Amino acid sequence: MKLNYEMIIWWSVEDEAYVVDVPELSGCMAHGATRQTANKNAEDAIKFWIKTANDNGLEIPEPRGRLVFA
Repeated sequence: MKLNYEMIIWWSVEDEAYVVDVPELSGCMAHGATRQTANKNAEDAIKFWIKTANDNGLEIPEPRGRLVFA
């Protein structure tokens, strides 16, 4: 299973946690008290997102890697 999706991580003062967004998978996010935990949780969220999409016959986008905006 390819998990090469872009993950954007930031510290949320409001949540007092690191937050990870996976923009290529709509709604796929995770958080954790440390960067490592947040990344691990994001990888688990990606796997769950893909499993759920498969179970529901939905298309799974191929990882594009880093998104670049002009």
